[in-house]
Amino acid sequence: MKPVFEPFEDDIEIYKKNIEHTPPHLHGFIELIYISEGSMEIGVGQELYHMEKGDLSVIFPGQIQHVQVFDADKGTAMHLIASPAYAGSFADTLMTKVPVYPVIESNNLHKDIKYALDALYEEISDSKEKSVGGDVSNKILYQSFISLILIRTLPFLKLVERNEKENVDLIYRTVSYIARNFTGPISLSSMAKDLYVSPFAISRVFSGTFHTNFNKYLNETRLNYALSLLRYSNQTITEVYENAGFESQRTFNRVFVEKIHMSPREYRKSIKLEMEKNSDEQFASIHGNI
Repeated sequence: MKPVFEPFEDDIEIYKKNIEHTPPHLHGFIELIYISEGSMEIGVGQELYHMEKGDLSVIFPGQIQHVQVFDADKGTAMHLIASPAYAGSFADTLMTKVPVYPVIESNNLHKDIKYALDALYEEISDSKEKSVGGDVSNKILYQSFISLILIRTLPFLKLVERNEKENVDLIYRTVSYIARNFTGPISLSSMAKDLYVSPFAISRVFSGTFHTNFNKYLNETRLNYALSLLRYSNQTITEVYENAGFESQRTFNRVFVEKIHMSPREYRKSIKLEMEKNSDEQFASIHGNI
């Protein structure tokens, strides 16, 4: 899991995952989410949009987004995240406009879109296994598939110029501020003071747009970063919660167990076992083909 402003090691990623609650975040890429099973609510800016099986959401670069899940049965979705550079002649459109309604329902989804997504998933997965993701021919192929997707989606999206109204700007400033400062000691009042707005205005952003409160949002942001540190670093658990911004191990453990349903120590152990299993499977696969 990544912090609220999401950087990516690669300029294109595609993966399948269970549908789950995702806190508000933004990045500079276009993101497409295709629902394979189940349903969810995709939040873009201040609005929530319902998605069912076979629906596709198209989120333009720099749009704040989050996911809400109300269905008890876990669904799955495919995510494609790509640099606007892969959009070819559509890149300018992605950077200057946004969709009024970002969801295309299944009955309006051209068959070429699912074909292109499946092809990209296979090509990118295969390239990563062979460590040739940066090959020029691969990038040309990726651009072709993404251009095809945009050709088939943009006619179904009503596009308008990007809105720079004050309330939208405050949402962006709120997310950006926490992304920059969540590892330090911040409060609702200190944040409001730094952004030159009232605490009430900030609270309204969290309740009206993100459907949560300041403390829960901050703790979830810190938790996502802590999960990343537990998975990818050798820091001790004490170092992890301190570097993630938690004021005490007690608060960290409480937030962790509420969300992950296991202790930080148990989580790190499960990650280690998972990595050892994947390593063994990869070793067996390589030697089985010799």
